[in-house]
Amino acid sequence: MGKRIVLCSLCMAMFSTAGFAQGSKGKKVKNAPVFSQVVYQGNDKVYNENPLKAGEFYNPILQGCYPDPAITRKGDDYFLVCSSFAMFPGVPIFHSKDLVNWKQIGHVLDRTSQLKVHDTGISAGVYAPAIKYNPHNDTFYMITTQFAGGFGNIIVKTKDPFKGWSDPVKLKFDGIDPSIFFDDNGKAYVVHNDAPNKGEELYNGHRVIKIWEYDVENDQVIAGTDQIIVNGGVDLSKKPIWIEAPHIYKKNGRYYLMCAEGGTGGWHSEVIFVSDNPKGPYTPAPSNPILSQRYLNPDRNNIVDWAGHADLVEGPDGKYYGVFLAIRPNEKGRVNIGRETFILPVDWSGEFPVFENGLIPMEPKLKTPKGVENKTGSDGYFPNGNFTFTENFTSPQLDYRWIGLRGPREEFISVLKNGGLQITPFPVNIKEVKPTSTLFHRQQHSNFSFTTTLKYTPKSEKDLAGITCVQSERFNYVFGVTKKDKDFYLVLERTERGRSKVLASAKIDVKNPIQLQVKGAGDNYDFSYSTDGTNFVQLGNTVSGDILSTNVAGGFTGCLIGLYATSANDILVE
Repeated sequence: MGKRIVLCSLCMAMFSTAGFAQGSKGKKVKNAPVFSQVVYQGNDKVYNENPLKAGEFYNPILQGCYPDPAITRKGDDYFLVCSSFAMFPGVPIFHSKDLVNWKQIGHVLDRTSQLKVHDTGISAGVYAPAIKYNPHNDTFYMITTQFAGGFGNIIVKTKDPFKGWSDPVKLKFDGIDPSIFFDDNGKAYVVHNDAPNKGEELYNGHRVIKIWEYDVENDQVIAGTDQIIVNGGVDLSKKPIWIEAPHIYKKNGRYYLMCAEGGTGGWHSEVIFVSDNPKGPYTPAPSNPILSQRYLNPDRNNIVDWAGHADLVEGPDGKYYGVFLAIRPNEKGRVNIGRETFILPVDWSGEFPVFENGLIPMEPKLKTPKGVENKTGSDGYFPNGNFTFTENFTSPQLDYRWIGLRGPREEFISVLKNGGLQITPFPVNIKEVKPTSTLFHRQQHSNFSFTTTLKYTPKSEKDLAGITCVQSERFNYVFGVTKKDKDFYLVLERTERGRSKVLASAKIDVKNPIQLQVKGAGDNYDFSYSTDGTNFVQLGNTVSGDILSTNVAGGFTGCLIGLYATSANDILVE
């Protein structure tokens, strides 16, 4: 993932049990804000202009910040995981029977014993999970790098992904992007990205792929078995950068090593190697890359870019498919939605697999595998295309799309008996590198609206509740209700590179609930409010979404839209 190694030295602080405010478990807490409804609505032009016909589905299959996908299969069941960084819970996991219709069944890392990201930046934490099923012991494994909590590379396992995962085992090797491979004979191996041997780094971005034998009984790599199997990439003479995200597959008695190459930005690609032995030597395919959008016209319509970081699986029709990350930038080329999960069929009729249409401009629609009906968005299946998500907070079980940041949601939320979500504010604001009392939904469209109803009476200028749009702790907007002297105000603040500025404020009446809304139209964002439930008034002017893009903010997440409360507000009403 390109520059992420730089983060490692910054993000490996040891975990300490910082106190969390306790959620109220259905009881009304005095002076806590209550959000009674959220409506998220996406309306992108690409879907309006490309309506689905029978036997079609949309690509990406997971819209919004669901990057670094990995996939495995047991019988008719497919399981897919994605990176989650400092989001909590971590590593969203999805299930499918057909690779078209996906249900989120939870998160792999959903406990503080598994996920220790409370004191790390939003783009640190959990990177590039890999998931594999081992038929020899009927066990699923998820292996990943956690840049926090003193963890490094870890592995967890389960017999049933629907029923939760073990606590992590810390693995005894450095580097990132580990993946595990189980051979036909029961032997296991771990491959990962690492630095070259000391003194052998040839250029910036020079990395290697390393392999270890893995002891399944003791869940640890076997000391002394490590060796480098790829140095630099496909062709070292061309100084390839960031060979990473390796996976090994076995087909027709041969071993195939697939990796990302070129960094996670505009030069991203997927490459393939082959060997007669899992430990090499590996020979690159003559036709690499097998997936990339880097050579294409930057002015093409419905642009999909940065394609790479892929994983392969055999589909229900006997054909191979590959999941991978890519982006859909807005009209200014900015990446606010984040890196998303796409899928393409893979032609493996020859010696090497090739992503079908993976080297030409990608289309927004694909054909479903034979006999598969697209049920996306109904019966609990994850929606894609243009859709509306309405949350009334009437069920004690939150939809899995709602996430916290650096700490458990349960520490600050409570679904009230008569409906509505209460947030008990932490004495932490969104700019701090601590768990925040914020419930997030990912931005999943370039053109969207996010509307919520808030009942709240702040007691002092330190109290604030409302909406926040976050790319990171240093790049965000806050749109909320606070107090100054005896009056109540709605404020809009922009934070860029850690420096904050109040853009607008308005005196309001808080006796009745107020509706808050953020609308995005490409790079333009509007923040509005309504006191009568019908007519919305824009606060301030239209603002740029630049700080909500990875182009400006850096990092690896997409924009997160949050229901936010704090008792450590530092926004001063002007």
